[in-house]
Amino acid sequence: MELSPLTAISPVDGRYRKHIQQLDDYFSEYALMKYRLFVEIEYLLFLEKKKFFNLSKKTIRHLEKLCESFGPEDAQEIKQIEFTTNHDVKAVEYFLKNELRNHGGKDVKEWVHFGLTSQDINNTAIPLLWKQAIEYEYLPAILNLNTQLKLLAKEWKDIPMLAHTHGQPASPTKLGKEIMVFAERIGAQAGQFLTIPFSAKFGGATGNFNAHYAALPRVNWIKLANEFVEHLGLHRQQFTTQIEHYDNLAAHFDCLKRINNILIDLCRDVWTYISMEYFKQKTKKEEVGSSAMPHKVNPIDFENAEGNLGFANAIFEHLSAKLPVSRLQRDLTDSTVIRNIGVPFAHTLIAFRSIEKGLGKLVVNHSKIHDDLENNWAVVSEAIQTILRRENYPKPYEALKELTRGNSHITKKTIHQFIDNLKIDAGLKKELKKITPHNYTGNSPKMQD
Repeated sequence: MELSPLTAISPVDGRYRKHIQQLDDYFSEYALMKYRLFVEIEYLLFLEKKKFFNLSKKTIRHLEKLCESFGPEDAQEIKQIEFTTNHDVKAVEYFLKNELRNHGGKDVKEWVHFGLTSQDINNTAIPLLWKQAIEYEYLPAILNLNTQLKLLAKEWKDIPMLAHTHGQPASPTKLGKEIMVFAERIGAQAGQFLTIPFSAKFGGATGNFNAHYAALPRVNWIKLANEFVEHLGLHRQQFTTQIEHYDNLAAHFDCLKRINNILIDLCRDVWTYISMEYFKQKTKKEEVGSSAMPHKVNPIDFENAEGNLGFANAIFEHLSAKLPVSRLQRDLTDSTVIRNIGVPFAHTLIAFRSIEKGLGKLVVNHSKIHDDLENNWAVVSEAIQTILRRENYPKPYEALKELTRGNSHITKKTIHQFIDNLKIDAGLKKELKKITPHNYTGNSPKMQD
């Protein structure tokens, strides 16, 4: 059978493909060829600008156009070369040499890949495609999701709600503030992510520019390599083996994993609020919630997101643990592993989409939230005993504990009778009676737009 969304082994290329097919431009075999070719061409043009050799303007324009217009046909040509070389990076090198031979640059074709090893190309191309995927796909997606959370937080900022610690009724809160907790956490981790450099390795076979200095010992190759990598928008690691040490890439994975964990926490909280009927969900007439139970409206978007985030984190965990570990100056275990960085990335974006969809379906069930507050007057005992402490009333905590702990029938009447029996002045009793589960919500910083 031909590969299609129905025959694909991975749901990323099957069931979910329509949601993340744009990631082909960063993580496919075609994309890796494109980025490798880009690095090879940029390095060749960099050497030309540094006067190592001369290229005609026509040839330079052709090379620049080749980067811009590189397509599946070019990738297939590289693949055909690889069938002979059995080496993917060498195939890119030969492809570029063929282009030079056919477009006025045959005299300089041996400057292609000059002094380099395959990992100089791979460990520059992959950080570059990763950087652009983060900038063009991930950051817009997480910022859009966080904006949605902030908008909901602002919309719900005045809705009092019973809190639950350890699954038990606790001091009331505001629904909007509870959503804002997640927005703040995500924003903080995204800020940390932005401080981690996108690192490249570019230094010859074992990181010492051996071949470069053997051929041209008077050239400051370290300075040139730093300049070239910075020109690409990356940070060059100064001391490496044959490969990048991947520590910063691992830090990226770990940070993305933390953000995903925050979102798993969000999904589970919203799922629980739905089960508590604090939220209802918008429905579509033709949709089915259960194959057997017609009444059901399941929180499938948050369940789908939780599953995808967990799967993504499992792979991120392996990537961050495996990639920084390599025997001596290099082993090949990183090669097959790093080809999979697009998989957890894709599952993460699929989860974002599910969360956005789920959040868009939520409808606040004001009556249920109100009833839960009204049925839990015991939560104001914290306020009462704290005010009594202020007044130096003897053992207020113990008095409230005796009244409320283990008593599931605490009502407004129970609380007010307790207050009436206290040996305090009328003004203080009036102050205590003003406290209700609906207004005992404390305070939090003003939400910004």
